[in-house]
Amino acid sequence: MAEGGEGEELLRPPLPAGAPGPKRLCSRACPAGGTGAVHPRPGAAGAGAGPGAGASGAPPALAGCCPAAAAGTAGAAGTAAAAAGPGGGGGGGGGAGSLLQPESLLDAAAKRVAGSWAFERVEGRFQRIPEPVQRRIVYWSFPRSERQICMYSSFQPGRAAAAASPASAAAGGPSAAAAGPPPAPAGEESPAAGPPPPSAPAAAAPAAAPQGEGLPFRRGIRLLETGAVDNVLQVGFHLSGTVTEPATATEPEMTYKVAISFDRCKITSVTCGCGNKDIFYCAHVVALSLYRIRKPDQVKLRLPISETLFQMNRDQLQKFVQYLITAHHTEVLPTAQKLADEILSSNSEINQVHGAPDPTAGASIDDENCWHLDEEQVREQVKLFLSQGGYYGSGKQLNSMFAKVREMLRMRDSNGARMLTLITEQFMADPRLSLWRQQGTGITEKCRQLWDELGALWVCVVLNPHCKLEEKSCWLRQLRKWGEMDVCPLEDGNYGNELPNITNALTQSSSHSQDSLARPRRTVFTRAIEGCDLHWQDSHLQRIISSDFYVSHSYQREGESLLFNSQGQPLWLEHVPTACARVDALRSHGYPREALRLTVAIINTLRLQQQRQLEIYKHQKKELLQRGATTITNLEGWVGHPLNPIGCLFLTLTEACRLEEENCLEISDAGDSKPPVYQHVPIATGSQDSGESYLSLALEVALMGMGQQRVMPEGLYAQDKVCRNEEQIIARLQDLELDPVLVQTLRKQCILLLEGGPFSGLGEVIHRESVPMHTFAKYLFSALLPHDADLAYKLALRAMRLPVLETTAPSGDVTHPHHLVSVVPSRYPRWFTLGHLESQQCELASTMLTAAKGDMLRLRTVLEAIQKNIHSSSLIFKLAQDAFKIATPADSNSDTTLLNVALELGLQVMRMTLSTLNWRRREMVRWLVTCATEVGVRALVSILQSWYSLFTPTEATSIVAATVMSHNTILRLSLDYPQREELASCARTLALQCAMKDPQNCALSALTLCEKDHIAFETAYQIVIDAASTGMTYTQLFTIARYMEHRGYPLRAFKLASLAMTHLNLAYNQDTHPAINDVLWACALSHSLGKNELAAIIPLVVKSVHCATVLSDILRRCTMTAPGLAGIPGRRNSGKLMSTDKAPLRQLLDATISAYINTTHSRLTHISPRHYGEFIEFLSKARETFLLAQDGHIQFAQFIDNLKQIYKGKKKLMLLVRERFG
Repeated sequence: MAEGGEGEELLRPPLPAGAPGPKRLCSRACPAGGTGAVHPRPGAAGAGAGPGAGASGAPPALAGCCPAAAAGTAGAAGTAAAAAGPGGGGGGGGGAGSLLQPESLLDAAAKRVAGSWAFERVEGRFQRIPEPVQRRIVYWSFPRSERQICMYSSFQPGRAAAAASPASAAAGGPSAAAAGPPPAPAGEESPAAGPPPPSAPAAAAPAAAPQGEGLPFRRGIRLLETGAVDNVLQVGFHLSGTVTEPATATEPEMTYKVAISFDRCKITSVTCGCGNKDIFYCAHVVALSLYRIRKPDQVKLRLPISETLFQMNRDQLQKFVQYLITAHHTEVLPTAQKLADEILSSNSEINQVHGAPDPTAGASIDDENCWHLDEEQVREQVKLFLSQGGYYGSGKQLNSMFAKVREMLRMRDSNGARMLTLITEQFMADPRLSLWRQQGTGITEKCRQLWDELGALWVCVVLNPHCKLEEKSCWLRQLRKWGEMDVCPLEDGNYGNELPNITNALTQSSSHSQDSLARPRRTVFTRAIEGCDLHWQDSHLQRIISSDFYVSHSYQREGESLLFNSQGQPLWLEHVPTACARVDALRSHGYPREALRLTVAIINTLRLQQQRQLEIYKHQKKELLQRGATTITNLEGWVGHPLNPIGCLFLTLTEACRLEEENCLEISDAGDSKPPVYQHVPIATGSQDSGESYLSLALEVALMGMGQQRVMPEGLYAQDKVCRNEEQIIARLQDLELDPVLVQTLRKQCILLLEGGPFSGLGEVIHRESVPMHTFAKYLFSALLPHDADLAYKLALRAMRLPVLETTAPSGDVTHPHHLVSVVPSRYPRWFTLGHLESQQCELASTMLTAAKGDMLRLRTVLEAIQKNIHSSSLIFKLAQDAFKIATPADSNSDTTLLNVALELGLQVMRMTLSTLNWRRREMVRWLVTCATEVGVRALVSILQSWYSLFTPTEATSIVAATVMSHNTILRLSLDYPQREELASCARTLALQCAMKDPQNCALSALTLCEKDHIAFETAYQIVIDAASTGMTYTQLFTIARYMEHRGYPLRAFKLASLAMTHLNLAYNQDTHPAINDVLWACALSHSLGKNELAAIIPLVVKSVHCATVLSDILRRCTMTAPGLAGIPGRRNSGKLMSTDKAPLRQLLDATISAYINTTHSRLTHISPRHYGEFIEFLSKARETFLLAQDGHIQFAQFIDNLKQIYKGKKKLMLLVRERFG
């Protein structure tokens, strides 16, 4: 990986903000007709290059890497040279014929120089440069790649240019591979002149136009194709022109002036009259740039203006200046006069400097050479997106900016690091950081993911294999500065100091936890800071990434035992996430082949480690199986790791195998992209043909990483990231179409995982706090099932465990473990994602149940695994419901085997929730009866007979037995008479048992269920009578009494009502008590039965009811009709009204009068004037009751006199009493 010679310029630290950017000073001291050397002068890039410009890592654009590309550019060069005016360099004729012409030596040299050297350096190197050579250098200095124009004018990497490139190639323009592969390392195909895309008809561009129409790049192409670009002129390193926007319904036609400065095949500044305020170039700049790339022969080309001025004599110069001032006198006259004054003053500063600036003469040797990037707009856009907080669009935009950084890094554009610095500064200035810190709340998840991506990008940047030491030290200072700020987010929430250093291999020792206490906090930048200590100088590493044929034919030499495996393939022994960070850096910086080579070496190393771990386990197997648990686990998991090692390796390998469709880059914003299509690409290796492909390696390494046994990390965010990363990798795995080669890889790796012991998450023994494998196993089960069902079930059944919820570790033979008691109430508090993990466990079980439908043996095994490992009643209930749905499809017959499993799971749920509170319990009970009904009459009989272990007495009578005995159930089952009788007998037995156990809540249901059987009904009635005196309330007894009356048992109803009255106590002020209606009903029932029953209940009423209005109501009702109207057989009814002077009504009347007297005194104690009127009405009702007695009027008069005497202080009230009652 050479640095590309002089042409390969590396990233430099950014200049301080606000650094000036004067034009390069040009001076001429040689005779007319020649071109003299320029005296070197300090200067900066052209206007608009801005501060902080970093040199690009891209190698110079070379011709000759690809014959087609070279010929195409040569042809274009020739046509441009022909139109370049006098002295233009030759380059072959234009048109299609030129594609067959070899490139001229002048053009080959000019291209190389134009892409690598500042023009000042060329002038300083040679005494005299012929004008044709100058013209060719100036000509080739403009960017040649549409892809880079697209990169700076579109968020979508490479997409907008995809359809444009074939069209421009067909038109004969010097188009680079806009949609081609990422650039190769220095010395290979360069990004600027890479191989062109496959030939396509010119119509390809318009066909895809509707998608992404709003992108500046697309709009620029449209403006170019509609002839909107005009007056194009290239003067030296400055391009200008006008672009006309056509009129619309709301806007008139507008013409904008556009100016572009460029240097070494990069646009260094842009200005446009449209006043565009955005990170990216506007459509007008795009249109002018593409015009120059596609139609170079139609561009007037002139040498830098200083060269033209040098050829003029004094008179010509004076005329030139005066005409220039006249043409623009309103704008330039003050400036012109000021300059004239300074030049005429011998002591002025302008006369102290040799030469004069020329904005068209290109950049100075000391200038940074980078593409124009509007730093202020980057800051403003990031600030705006961050201020929009949790909105979906803002996160999407920020992710697009990160993607743009990655695209720039892949193109080896120094603006990648520069843009990332600007983004990071705004992230660190986010006011929410200090707010979150003060409030002690965590960063929101979406924001946290953005910070993760930021940290990962910085790791990529500092691991750039071609960055200079001074650049790295500059980044290190900046990263440390950010990391030391209080508001800097930690790597894993509040638990950021638990993981080992990036440069250290992982040690599995018990001293880890003590070491971590002394380690400083780890921020999102810590990995990047540690990455600054890494280098690429290791000779073994250099050989691995530089050649596919680096092998050791003598296999394991003594000194090279850790460098090669037994097949002679190179290994790379480094902390795995760190090694993968190197791969990501190579991939990100446009070195895909090198990334692949290192990936293969890492996977060979992982394979070797896997073999050694298996050997270690074989020696420990007996001891570990006896213990049934292990303390061995990885303290740092690869899934959910901040550096995403497995995802990185997988992407690197699959990208090498991806088949790109013709318009695959034309992806709409709606996200309706098709899944990727992969093909097997054999591994380039110097050893014997292994028959392996990069695709099978991708599957293998994903399975290795996902199956790694690892301890659950600390903190909610870290645990959530494990789940998220696992789902992301599985989603990518599901895009792979499993052919026989991949199936073989899958089977082999699954067997290794099952045999992997404590090093595998699917091994026979795992650590108690090991990350569960449910999600992973669900993918493996579904993938393996069509090819090897036995292996699929074995693997999925083993993955069902969740040891963190077990109270004790199993002992003895783990192949036949005992049922473990769950510890649900005291769940391990550190597992924040436990609910999600349990639901994934449930999903795995459901997948197995569905697959095992109809296979009783497999279903029984799955059922045992569920009963042993799932500890949540809600999840088991969900599984039962799932099994029931699958077993009872609407369009075919039920599956009995799966129905029985559903019933068994339902019964387990009933047992689990019988003694605990569960808000879904009623739903669960109803569902179980439905399921048992579907299974058949034997299931119903079974649940009725064993009700006490499944249901509460209330559930058993009111829901279970009632539903079983319903008409719908009998019709659903098509029962014959003996079956109906059997069910009814079981239901009655259940009802009586429930009534004995809980008479308060079950007596009525029991009576209802036993109605059709006299003996059972009598038994139930006796249970009620026996319980009435002890545990039952008056409400329950009144309800049963009314039921008895309704069923035609008035005497039994009277008895129960009398018992209810003994439990009742109605105070004087409870005139709205809910039991009043029951009391009135009981008295009406007694009155209808006859004088004896009325005489029996009145003493109970007098004893229980102290409310005067209620007693007077009862008294009035009893005197209105004669008793005994119920017509009880065998009784005589006199038909006479009862007198209040005789028993039993006399007792009731006395009690009523007494209640009125007591209530009156009670009310007068706390009466207020606003209640006086109400009180007078109350006394009026009292007088009506008093008058029912023979001497009632005397009693009432005495009562009123007493009131006047006792309450004479209440003068106003007593006045009202006298007015009404005398």
